[in-house]
Amino acid sequence: MTNRARQAYVDAVVTNYVRLPGTPLRASRQDRHLARLLYEQRVPLRVVYAAFVLATTRRELRSENLPRLPAIRTLHFFLGAIEEAGQTQLDPAYVQYLAAKISRSSPRRTQPCAPAAITRQISAFPDRR
Repeated sequence: MTNRARQAYVDAVVTNYVRLPGTPLRASRQDRHLARLLYEQRVPLRVVYAAFVLATTRRELRSENLPRLPAIRTLHFFLGAIEEAGQTQLDPAYVQYLAAKISRSSPRRTQPCAPAAITRQISAFPDRR
């Protein structure tokens, strides 16, 4: 494991995290630290991607009758979803289907990259700025 690989992983996680709806525009030091820990624990980027998609889908596609959820303040919010995605064999086509639903529900978003592309392209969600 090289420093370059670790930095690319951390950048991929953080870049995708801050592009999700309801997250801060910038990652904190604690967010970057957690991303490094995920790298050290060898959590695949596809698992992190799937967790982001699952958790975001659950938040974004709720009934309009329910109260609005508070903003996500930290990458730690996704730990449960990361654990779930790591323990579940999610069909990549299903994850891509959910990602497409998110992009349709959020007009400022475009289609995310396929989960396999995240390791090459390091970006799953478009920049929201």
